Amino acid sequence: MREKKGLHFLKRRGIIEAIGISTVVIIWQLVASFIVKKTYLLPSPYEVFFAFYTVREVILVDIYISLLHFGIGLGVGTAVGITLGALMGGFKLVDRAMDPIMEILRAIPPIAWIPFAIIWLKLTHYSAGFVVFVGAIFPILINTYTGFKSVDKIYIDAAKVLGCKKGMSLIKSVVLPYSLPYIAAGTRIGMGIGWMCVVAAEMFGASGRVGLGWRLWNRFYALHMMDKLVAYMIIIGLIALLLDRIFRYLVEERTLKWRKGMVAV
Repeated sequence: MREKKGLHFLKRRGIIEAIGISTVVIIWQLVASFIVKKTYLLPSPYEVFFAFYTVREVILVDIYISLLHFGIGLGVGTAVGITLGALMGGFKLVDRAMDPIMEILRAIPPIAWIPFAIIWLKLTHYSAGFVVFVGAIFPILINTYTGFKSVDKIYIDAAKVLGCKKGMSLIKSVVLPYSLPYIAAGTRIGMGIGWMCVVAAEMFGASGRVGLGWRLWNRFYALHMMDKLVAYMIIIGLIALLLDRIFRYLVEERTLKWRKGMVAV
């Protein structure tokens, strides 16, 4: 009983997470100070922490711009991905027509689309958003498709017996609710890929001289400000963590709280 209470206390207070992060920071400091000893090869946590203060005037603007690019790409990618995935999963003719096209496009790295994004949309927020769209759409599409295709025929037959006869009624009452966990999983994966695409697109200047990726590559790396570069890398990771936690809370723990899998100790 005492062991369970102690474990619950650790989980509730976030002590396990704090211990893990502190251990990494201590090892990082020791390696940087006593083994590497060169800031341009590996800045220490102290130097990186100080770098946060020196970039405070531009960091909020860069975060806003990068989140804008992310929102544009993910919003369009979610809408198109769910729509196409539902059509391919619900209609065999659409599936046969679109499957080879989607597989060919899916194999092309999102970064390869940057030249066309710049040519088509110029150096605007939409060009960076387009690269995010390319990265995010396919996980969402495939998971939506899988969800629609995985609906057990028993549920369809049961719904028909209970009076749900029309196709749209079946989709609304049976297929879509069944597919929601798949769509949520695909969206979560798409968010992770899309956020990486934001940084890549900005590094190559798809949106002009703005954003976390642009400043990381064209300012800090170009001028060998490695402490500030690492600071921006940490910011990129923390934003990704925050976005993921918000999504998991709103979707998995609130909207889909009825669907609980195995919980590990």
